[in-house]
Amino acid sequence: MPDSSPAGEAVPPSRRAAREAAARRATTGQTPTMPAAPAPSAPEAAPAAHAATWESLITGSTPVVGTAPTPPSTPAVPVDEPVPGSGFQPVPLRTPRPTTQPIDVEATVDDDPWLFATAGGSPAMPYSRGGAAPAAAPAAGVASPSAARATPPARDETDAPSAPSGSLEDLFSGSASTHDIGHAPPPDRKRRRIGGWIALGVVLLILGGIAAGGLYVWNTYEDKIREVMGWEEPKEYEAGLANGETFVTIAQGDTGSPISQSLYDAGVTKTPDAFYDYLIKSGQNPTFQPGVYKLQKQMTSEAALAAIMDPANKQEFTAQIPEGYALEQTLARISEGTGIPLEELTAAAADSSVYGVPADPDVVAAGGQPLEGWLFPATYTFDPTVTAQSAIQTLVNRTIQSLDAAGVPVERRQEILTTASVVQREASSGADMQKVARVILNRLDANNQETFGKLQMDSTAQYGYGEMHDGTVSSSEEALNDPNPWNTYVHTGLPVGPIANPGDVAIDAAMHPADGPWLYFVTVNLLTGETQFSSTYSEHLKYVEQWQQWCRDNPDQGC
Repeated sequence: MPDSSPAGEAVPPSRRAAREAAARRATTGQTPTMPAAPAPSAPEAAPAAHAATWESLITGSTPVVGTAPTPPSTPAVPVDEPVPGSGFQPVPLRTPRPTTQPIDVEATVDDDPWLFATAGGSPAMPYSRGGAAPAAAPAAGVASPSAARATPPARDETDAPSAPSGSLEDLFSGSASTHDIGHAPPPDRKRRRIGGWIALGVVLLILGGIAAGGLYVWNTYEDKIREVMGWEEPKEYEAGLANGETFVTIAQGDTGSPISQSLYDAGVTKTPDAFYDYLIKSGQNPTFQPGVYKLQKQMTSEAALAAIMDPANKQEFTAQIPEGYALEQTLARISEGTGIPLEELTAAAADSSVYGVPADPDVVAAGGQPLEGWLFPATYTFDPTVTAQSAIQTLVNRTIQSLDAAGVPVERRQEILTTASVVQREASSGADMQKVARVILNRLDANNQETFGKLQMDSTAQYGYGEMHDGTVSSSEEALNDPNPWNTYVHTGLPVGPIANPGDVAIDAAMHPADGPWLYFVTVNLLTGETQFSSTYSEHLKYVEQWQQWCRDNPDQGC
């Protein structure tokens, strides 16, 4: 119960009394009343109003702003009615919402306008969770410090923010939910899924770029990567694998690099650079003597060098003649193997009649070699007493032996050797020689309306123009258009004479060609010898494009 001061002034109720009074009002639903006491002067009213305002904030009660409670003995006057003689004008209070029903704290302002009271367009104190009535607005003309602090400046209605959509619990707790005031609604699930796919696409694009870059680096620097990582394929055969025998020819002036290639071609070493790399690493620079050497297959470079430097492995008076070599190249190989001067061999080959080969007048008239095609390719070992003429006779006899074995009549020997020499130069493998021979015969057919009797073989144009041994399979425009009697692009029929020395398989193919309608062929892979045959020009052009693409991909392989 409040006490009275000696001067008769009202003393504000204690906090306990205020809470009890607020509880009674919440239970009975009574309207607050104003005590009938003289209105204090302005200086005295301000402290009381201040105390009453903070008391209402603490207890949740709604006392009338600007008045002080009086002892219960003083008659209570309803706040709606004027107090006689006090000069006090009552402030109309909104009837509070009954608090017997609990307030749904999840409700929003849009759903329940009682949640917020406004005074002058400004937000007022919301309900508490206990269901207390909202704080009353200050009386007109009464200055309340707490009211001044709690009420923001009035603003135009158009500037007011949209009604908040958060619950009371969210507002009081300060939690940030999907209904936070002023926050935009979250993107829908479809937008999130689209964003996820975009992120996945970016990741895949990055991974693809990394993979493509790695592939490029591997293709470009594979050898160096293997060397650094220790993934290199062995360049050498392992010791102890040597087997069989093979012959390697070392020409006059050969050094480590060409000899290394010759050893690989003969099956002695595992890679073309193995022998040369061994010489570099070991710091050796030996002088190689020309001749034919007998070695084994699958040797180490160290063992191959020792065999070459051993005089016992040099085949004295031995010459190895490859298939497809022309007369000049063959005589040079005989000279290297036997030591006979090349000039003596060239002079001995000028008269073919000495060897039982009648000179073809057309060949002689065209300035050709009458023994062209008659020096059979093989490996020969001569007697130490060998001469230039005896060496040449040995090779001619071997050719006649092959012609007889193929059943070639004597009168057709020159014709078959000419056909076989073209087959030898054009076919990439023995398996294709019979097909190439058939193409030649089909093109020579008088009823052929595709090529009109022209062979159009590059090997013949190259031979007549002197381009046969320039290291490429293609012919220059000058060679294709030169009118020499060997050029089958200009003249119909077979060339005037043989263009190389054919072997057994080529001679047999010229005598016994395969059956087929082919008129064209092209080797589409010079490394494997893959050759495509066709009977029409349009089909042939498709394979020519395939060969051209291979040449673009392999620019240093003799195209």
